[in-house]
Amino acid sequence: MSKLFNIGFGNIVNAEKITAIIMPDSAPAKRLMQNAKKSGTAIDATHGRKIKACIILENGQLVFSALTPDTLLERFREKAEEK
Repeated sequence: MSKLFNIGFGNIVNAEKITAIIMPDSAPAKRLMQNAKKSGTAIDATHGRKIKACIILENGQLVFSALTPDTLLERFREKAEEK
């Protein structure tokens, strides 16, 4: 079974498919997010809140989270320790 990873507000991503988690503040990250929105490969999991992390998946899709990359990393580590 895949390792499922909670990215906030009950949204779950397959942890094995995550390539990177980046901050959305830089110009390249903003361009990447804008292009994903235009092409339809963006998934907004913020529930209307500010985007604090952008999760890049293997297939090129982007998932936006309202949790910071540090919080996501902490959750990921906790999940890894459970096993």
